[in-house]
Amino acid sequence: MKKKGILLAAVILLGAAAMVQAQAQAQEDQLGVTFDVTYLSTYIWRGFDVYHRAIQPSIDVDLYGTGLGLKVLSSRANASGFENAEELDICLYYNDSIYEGEAYTTNYKLGWVYYNYPDNPRNAYDMQEFFTTFSWPDICPAGIVPSYTISCLWPSKSNATNVSANGGWMHIVGLGYDLAVEGLMPETPEQMLHLSFEIVYNDGVTPGNAAGITAAAVDHDWSHAVLGVSTEFDLGNDVTFTPAVYYQESMDDSVNNDDEIWCSLSMTYKF
Repeated sequence: MKKKGILLAAVILLGAAAMVQAQAQAQEDQLGVTFDVTYLSTYIWRGFDVYHRAIQPSIDVDLYGTGLGLKVLSSRANASGFENAEELDICLYYNDSIYEGEAYTTNYKLGWVYYNYPDNPRNAYDMQEFFTTFSWPDICPAGIVPSYTISCLWPSKSNATNVSANGGWMHIVGLGYDLAVEGLMPETPEQMLHLSFEIVYNDGVTPGNAAGITAAAVDHDWSHAVLGVSTEFDLGNDVTFTPAVYYQESMDDSVNNDDEIWCSLSMTYKF
């Protein structure tokens, strides 16, 4: 009942916030749509090594500047042995800011995610998640942006048989910094590198995917830390190319007993 209550509260909150914002902005703003196709050399989910060489197309719809949005992402392995690991995620979210104009301006995002594995029974792998993310873009004069995410995951069916049957919580503490460097292309005088750092406390979450991860239990501990760097190239006509590189320091063998390095290549079209 608690899990259903969390989900119901999230839906009510998202809906109420959207209605208030919609009345003020729907007349002015337009529907925003972002298409993205990302290639991953390794698909890492919350520290877990899911599979290698993934293609992840997605569509993200911003509902008329209300802060309410819907994102649908598909993930499919390019390597053999993961034929039943196709994933389809649906995320309903709302984002906004409070205390604007102050040093403690707070951006926040509330969301609900359904993790679906079409080639497998719902009670075997499907999971749901409710998350909240806070970030403080102006709190540090040096330009470092701290953030904090808390999420709760649980099986989609009450009679779940997957290894994530008990669900759990996850805490993610992050830092971000934009570093301006000399342009990497002749027509670009300045290039912005997006630097990121995250450290994650896993409070019992095990992935609900069909990619062969069979961990029966996960330690309640700091599981891993990730360093990342990405940059964007404007290709014109609302198309952006974004390469990124990540390094993961794995601190808990129940999540991942190997350190990881992977890259991503994203092509995005936004209108």
